[in-house]
Amino acid sequence: MFLERVLEPPSYGFLRNGGLYVPKKIEILSESFRKLNIFKSKKNWLSLLSWSVTLSFSIPLYYFFTHYFSWHLLVLGFFYSMVGLGSYGTFWFHRYCTHRAFQFKNSFVREICRNLAIKIIPDETYIISHHVHHRFSEKPGDPYNVHGGWLYCFLADINHQGIRRDLSQKEYKQLCKLMNNTGVRVNTFEQYLKWGTLCHPFYTVTHFLLNWLFWFACFYTLGGMPLVTALFGFAGVWAVGVRTFNYDGHGGGKDLRREGIDFNRADLSVNRVWPGYVAGEWHNNHHLLPHGVRSGFLPYQLDIPWLFIFLLIKLGFISSYRDDKEAFLRDYVRVQKN
Repeated sequence: MFLERVLEPPSYGFLRNGGLYVPKKIEILSESFRKLNIFKSKKNWLSLLSWSVTLSFSIPLYYFFTHYFSWHLLVLGFFYSMVGLGSYGTFWFHRYCTHRAFQFKNSFVREICRNLAIKIIPDETYIISHHVHHRFSEKPGDPYNVHGGWLYCFLADINHQGIRRDLSQKEYKQLCKLMNNTGVRVNTFEQYLKWGTLCHPFYTVTHFLLNWLFWFACFYTLGGMPLVTALFGFAGVWAVGVRTFNYDGHGGGKDLRREGIDFNRADLSVNRVWPGYVAGEWHNNHHLLPHGVRSGFLPYQLDIPWLFIFLLIKLGFISSYRDDKEAFLRDYVRVQKN
């Protein structure tokens, strides 16, 4: 099966004796240091970039608290981090790039939407591994398998989410198709053999720099360095926090599903209020019907990304979309009432 082969397995492996291998914490940490070592292999560049980006946000966060602190900017930074970046991540990475719940009218609109927020996650890191997560949720091979533990999930982008480095040309071509809607310029097969990734370091780093320069200029124009440090600094809070989401979103490995709320019974995903309200991430609903433009189906389940998508539809910027709310109500809510 193709999706079984697309991710580079860690040195401790996903599977052992027919079941999930849960590594010791020292094994997870050792694997992370190995896969961040650019001197050992230049194919480690994407993991190093991802964490370099995350840690770099500590600099503006430090200057915000030591030089520019104010309560209203603290609230604004927190709101931008949780609601702005959270909803953007759901809108762009989750619903568009991975699940193709909608299509943009043209590539110009797509590129605008691709850069609606501070760039934090390399597209490849999220998209490919998320396909695998849905195919093998909570089974060996799931890159952020909740049964592997908190650290297993937290460091998954380093240890488990990189693509394999020994794909055949046919497999690589098939893998590229999973990214053909994103606007990312993918490597040729020869470049892939050199860099071990779908994206090229030059174009990826350039995209990050241009995105950051644009948002730095916007924030500086609107509020000077105080606003810049608040919003860029709190972007780092989101960058760290998002790495804990899947562990919490699957109940920390415990069955926390509730009757009449969590209808998907194929895995331990749960609908949690906080990620639901700030990012439209009603996770159990999403695992139940992953390909739709919304996952907030019940009356109280606010879905900010869907509201934004709805606005784009009305403005004519989205040419087609899939909405599974009626299917959810028909197949689950009304069935339960009957």
